[in-house]
Formats: sequence, structure tokens, C-alpha cells
Amino acid sequence: MAARASDSRTQSASEVPSAAFDDETKQQPSESSDSIRSDAQDREEDLPEEKVEDIDERVTDGQELEPVRSKQPSVNHVASIPNGGFMAWLQVLGSFFLFFNSWGIVNTFGSYQTYYETNLLTSSNPSAISWIGSIQAFLLLLVGALTGPLYDAGYFRALLICGSVMLVLGQMMLSLCHEYWQVLLAQAFCIGIGCGALFIPSVAILSTYFTTRIATAVGLAASGSSLGGVIYPIVFHKLLPQIGFAWTTRVIGFVVLGTQLIPNLCMRVRVLPAKKRSLLDLRAFLIPAYSLNILGFFIGFMGLYMPFFYSQIYAISGGITNENLAFYLLPVMNATSVFGRIIPNYVADFLGPFNVVIPCTMMSGILCFCFISAASSAGLIVLIAFYGFFSGTFVSLPPTIIVHLSMDARNKIGTRLGQSFACIAVGLLIGTPIGGAILDASGFDSIWIYGGVMLLASASILWGARVFYKGWSLVVKA
Repeated sequence: MAARASDSRTQSASEVPSAAFDDETKQQPSESSDSIRSDAQDREEDLPEEKVEDIDERVTDGQELEPVRSKQPSVNHVASIPNGGFMAWLQVLGSFFLFFNSWGIVNTFGSYQTYYETNLLTSSNPSAISWIGSIQAFLLLLVGALTGPLYDAGYFRALLICGSVMLVLGQMMLSLCHEYWQVLLAQAFCIGIGCGALFIPSVAILSTYFTTRIATAVGLAASGSSLGGVIYPIVFHKLLPQIGFAWTTRVIGFVVLGTQLIPNLCMRVRVLPAKKRSLLDLRAFLIPAYSLNILGFFIGFMGLYMPFFYSQIYAISGGITNENLAFYLLPVMNATSVFGRIIPNYVADFLGPFNVVIPCTMMSGILCFCFISAASSAGLIVLIAFYGFFSGTFVSLPPTIIVHLSMDARNKIGTRLGQSFACIAVGLLIGTPIGGAILDASGFDSIWIYGGVMLLASASILWGARVFYKGWSLVVKA
């Protein structure tokens, strides 16, 4: 009896704590699992990309836990950015052709301006014709206000395909145009929107593959716009008298189609922000360097394209060159611009983008004034060559500057690029038509003065942005 009672007490004593332990465990399972998940996610953020999958396996193996939310590295995790390698340079190649068919098309409009004034649209004045090119460039930048957040949201592939389709469609429709409004719809709006869908993503994707060499990468990609500005005007000029405007435009459309296949095949998004971004990042405008940077480029783009749009017609109407040589002025300008986008950008990785773009902008302004005294073909060609080099820096370094100013918010680079270029686009929109109105009222000398003043004012404002960014010292990398 005593033995039986002892066994009963032992069994009862062993059951009570077991039941109590079971009840306690049932009451707090989520706290334990949440703690494990939190620890795993903390460890995941601190490790490079190749270690993330191992963490998932260790945490979930043998435990009833949800899988870690994402295996991609954080967009702010700079240590995981490759900063080189085959895939990274493949993105530069793809971006090169996106620039080739976006800014390259815009840089070609000077040839169309001359042809429209002398042949297709003789009933329209130079200011009205220049609106076609300025709206095209305006939309290239303005559409970036939408494509930046769309890129951040993961729609890079859709933007790439839609932009390519719009470019080819607009070019083919342009070949059928005979009236001003038709050219405006096809060349300004359709091609402009297509260019805008490609531009911001082509820059934003490079910031996820490069850090210390970002200016070099963007410079190499941006040189595609200059090469496009060399090839497309030459194709236009050579084929126009042989096969006419319609088929010349279609040939250019087929070139666009073939070259757009390359980025569509080789470009891949490496990492995306963890959550969707808003259309605007208005708090960025509270950063003085950011706001002054946008204002500086806004003013500069109002004057930058005066030689690009009006140098050919200036050479012909002033008898400085014959019509055949005048058509090659724009390719010369864009050819030297290739070096102006690569060499200064390479130097900017060591000196800082502000320290490079400010003196180059000042030189562009001074050279714009020099067009007043260009009276011979040799002098005009040399002047255009130098202007192409220094102005190329003004176009290629703005994205790099935005990336540098957004190092503490890398997940908002797409949005900040988009909204900044949307503001700058207004300056580009009104700049060349103002130049056309000045031409009608006062002649070519006034155009060159207007362009030079705008560029020098831009350099002054950019200097103010640099002071807010890194201070007054000239030896500081900024």
C-alpha cells in the first residue's frame, strides 16, 4: 500500500509541472518565433548577398517559422555592390545604347531643324520648328518623374520594352509626316515619351552596380548619346538626297530597333528597394545642395543647346560654310562630346563631380560667346569641337551628382533623379524656343550672348551648391 501511494504521488508530481510547462509554452509561441525571426533578419541585413540564402536554411530548418521575407541584399547595403565584373559592365553596355537612342536622338535634331526650315516645313518659322526638338527633350526629362518611381517599384523591364516600342513607332510614323502637327505628334511626343521611359532607368540601374566608379560608368554610358549624335546626322545627311526623307527616317528607325535589342537582352536589375516609393521625395528639396543643383542645371539647359540647334543654319545663312560642310558641324560637335563625357567623368571619380562640372560649364559659356567672332569655316569647326567637349560634361555629370547627394538615401535615387530632371526639363523646354524668338528679333549674335549668359549663371549657382555640399575649400573632393 505504501509503495502504491508513493508511486501515485510521484506520478502526480511529475504530471503537474509538465502540464504547467505545456500551458506556458502554448501561451508564448509567437514571442519565441518572432525573436528568432528578428535575429535572423538582423543577421541577414549585415551579410553580403551570397550568405542570405544560408541564413534562410539555418533559421527554417527544423522550426515552424515563416521564410525570411527577401533574399535580395538591401539597396543601401553598399558592401554588396559589385563595383565591377562582367554583369556590371554589361549594364554599362546596355545603358550606352539607351543613351544612344534617347539623348542621341535629341542631339540629332539640329539636322532636322535645318531640313525643316529649308524643305519640309518652310511655312513655319524657326521658333515654331524648334518647339519640336525642345518638347522632345522636355519629355525625355519630364517622363523621368514617372519612370523613376516606376523603376523603384520593379517595372524596369516594362519601361525598357515600352520605351523601345515608342521610339521605333515614332520614327516610323515620322516618315509619313507632311504637316507641322504630324511632325509634332510623331517626333516630339511619341519619340520624346519613348526616350523618357529609357533615360532615368538607364542611370538608376548603374547606381546598384557601381559606387566608387559610378562617374566613370555613367560617363561611358552617356558617351552613347554623343555617338548617336554623330551617326544619326551622318546617316540622315547621306541618305536624304539618295532615298528621300521618308525612307531615310525609316532606316534610322531600323537602326533604333536593332540597337535596342542589346539592352533588352542584357540588362538585369540586381536589387530593388524593399518597398514602393512615392512619386516625389519633396523633403529632398530641403537639402540646399540638392535644390541649388537643380536650379543651376535648369538655368544652364536654357542656354546649352543654342549651338546644337542653330550652328548649322548659322553657318549656311552667314556663308561661312557651304551646305554640305554645314551638315557635318553637328557630328563634329557630338564626336568631341564623346570624349567630353568619358574623360571628365573619369576625373570626377577622383576630384568629385562638382569640381569638374563647374569649370567645364564656365568654359562652355565662354565658348558660346566666341561664336560671335567665328567668321571662317576652320575657326567655326575648331570652336564647335571645343564646345562639344565641354558641353558634354554638362549633360553627363548631373545624374552622378544626384547619386552623390543621395548616398544616405540610395533607395530613393530613382525618385530623386526623376523629380530633378522633371524640373530641369522645363528649362530645356523653353530655352531653344526663346533662342528662336531672339533669332527672329535680333539675329544670331544675340543667341550666342543669351546662351553664354545662361551657362555662366549656371556655373555660379552650381558653385553655391558645392559650397553647401562640401564647403569653400577648393582642395576638398566634391
